[in-house]
Amino acid sequence: MTDHILDEIKTIVSSLEDKKGTDIAVLNLEKVSDITDCFIICSGSNRSQIQALSDGVEEILGKKGIHHKGIEGYDSANWILIDYGDVVVHIFDKDSRDLYDLERIWGDADRIEMQA
Repeated sequence: MTDHILDEIKTIVSSLEDKKGTDIAVLNLEKVSDITDCFIICSGSNRSQIQALSDGVEEILGKKGIHHKGIEGYDSANWILIDYGDVVVHIFDKDSRDLYDLERIWGDADRIEMQA
């Protein structure tokens, strides 16, 4: 994984932590997918927090000149997906995260441990 992508991941994780996102997981998909290099998965406790997590990611990356290619689920805010190409951010409420269980589906992916 390139330093550019790792820097983007660190920035996103930091933003999610700052907004009190929980259970943050980073999956390296380079060996198991042609779609993207990385999933960042995070949980929020309610609609307002989930939207704030999304807004925080967009704001901090926007300041670095990085803009998403697409965003889905913002209005309902039970699962927001933000596509940055090499990195895809998934922000879930608890029920949706349990239902879709991306960590199980992408169980062959390596986890990236982020140091605080």
